[in-house]
Amino acid sequence: MADPIPPVPAPGESGSERPGADEPPKKGRRKRPFWQELPILIGIALVLTILIQQFVAKVFLIPSASMETTLHGCDGCFGDRVVVDRVTYDFTDPAPGDVIVFRGPQPWTANEIAPQESGNFFTKTLRGLGSLVGFAPPDERDFVKRVIAVGGQTVQCCDPQGRVLVDGKPLDEPYVHWLDQPPTARQTFAPVTVPKGSLWVMGDNRENSCDSRCQGGGGVNGTVPVDDVIGKARVIVLPPSRWGGVSDHDPQAAPAALGAPAWQQGIPLGAGALLAFPTLAAGRGLRRKLSKQD
Repeated sequence: MADPIPPVPAPGESGSERPGADEPPKKGRRKRPFWQELPILIGIALVLTILIQQFVAKVFLIPSASMETTLHGCDGCFGDRVVVDRVTYDFTDPAPGDVIVFRGPQPWTANEIAPQESGNFFTKTLRGLGSLVGFAPPDERDFVKRVIAVGGQTVQCCDPQGRVLVDGKPLDEPYVHWLDQPPTARQTFAPVTVPKGSLWVMGDNRENSCDSRCQGGGGVNGTVPVDDVIGKARVIVLPPSRWGGVSDHDPQAAPAALGAPAWQQGIPLGAGALLAFPTLAAGRGLRRKLSKQD
């Protein structure tokens, strides 16, 4: 039997030059072990956390009882952790009723003793990481209060019912927490016209809050520049039992119209039901007349 004739290579191509003829099989890229990827993932997570908290939202710890019962805080206890929106005030100014976090202006911090920082690198690192997620007080001296009046408005206290007045009108403040029955003599303060670009702020726990009424000696010195505002408190995220939004009720808004008693609220429904029958009968009579004419 004759030997088989080998295939003839294409012009310009030798048998050894055929694609993949002598190439070793390709091996898949070797995957990194998880223990090598873990530090990279942790690093990326930390960078994203820092960026988000610096420019979008940050978790703050409530260290005192000045905002009870809206926000819970006390010395040595697990106070509320709140998410503070850092974007809103890039487009609008704080409004009455907003609960804000702000850097203490110079009159507020002038007489404070700076906290003693540990020189231990490990301790400082842990504190910094803890402040990022709201498990440790931040390095800066920040405050959380509610906006009561804005630039150009005049605020004073109180009317005979113990209510704060803005431009002579009493405020509607359902969030106020009293340890005693209002009004009390120490809550009163003379009229103050808030400078443009500043805010008059007060704690919801009126008898346990040093705010615009007393910081810097009160008056204009107690106001907070809008530029010192960090953001608006939006949501309580910890502890789980306190999950929920932070109220931003506008105390200067006119009270909603009072609802009528239940039996009066049913009048429109009853009237509609009674009128439905004669309207339906009239419609049928009209259709009969039109059909006869046709």
